[in-house]
Amino acid sequence: MSDKEKSRAKAEQVKGKVKETAGRAVGNERLTAEGRAEKTKGNARQAKEKMKDVFKG
Repeated sequence: MSDKEKSRAKAEQVKGKVKETAGRAVGNERLTAEGRAEKTKGNARQAKEKMKDVFKG
């Protein structure tokens, strides 16, 4: 996995987790949903990059 993509995926995961937690804390369902979506996007990006690595090696 390229370092740039790896850090981008991790940043999306962390940002999503923060949004999700903040949304729950204040009772904002929209913010919670956005956080979940962003976290999922980061997870998908990370999985895609791992698959690239598997087929390269």
